[in-house]
Amino acid sequence: MAPRLKKLYQDTIVPKLMEQFQYENIHQVPKVVKVVVNRGLGEASQNAKALESSLEEIATITGQKPVVTRAKKAIAGFKLRQGMPVGIMVTLRSQKMYNFLDRLISLSLPRIRDFRGISPKSFDGRGNYSLGLREQLIFPEIDYDSIDQIRGMDISIITTAQTDEEGRALLKEMGMPFRES
Repeated sequence: MAPRLKKLYQDTIVPKLMEQFQYENIHQVPKVVKVVVNRGLGEASQNAKALESSLEEIATITGQKPVVTRAKKAIAGFKLRQGMPVGIMVTLRSQKMYNFLDRLISLSLPRIRDFRGISPKSFDGRGNYSLGLREQLIFPEIDYDSIDQIRGMDISIITTAQTDEEGRALLKEMGMPFRES
């Protein structure tokens, strides 16, 4: 069965964007290619348990096993040697991506305390959007009692949009709650 957000994209968003931006071909309409969830773990080099719990949390949130990212160079000031774990990341595509985006937009973001919308300024100039979350508790899959420490994460949404305006229009139609500024 196709994810709800993908069906919405095909049935509603594509015709709207074709009309709004005067596209002549359906393949010109921007679409979400992938979502990358990243978490930097500075303490993972000293604390292996932090790495394990983070891997478990991100896997629960995204439904996919994360990859451990390792240090490319040694940095003495950070007590870091080459090859030590410094973070974890997951790249979501197709069905898992749509399911994750749907949960993020409709369930998780509204659960943030004092939420007034996300910043419309976090586009990179090519239609891709990044947002940082301060805590993992906003996801309903995470059990409050099972976490050892509150950690944030970065979420990057990569689209085929050529400009920020096209990317913003795509994400707004998908239901992303942008702050009015």
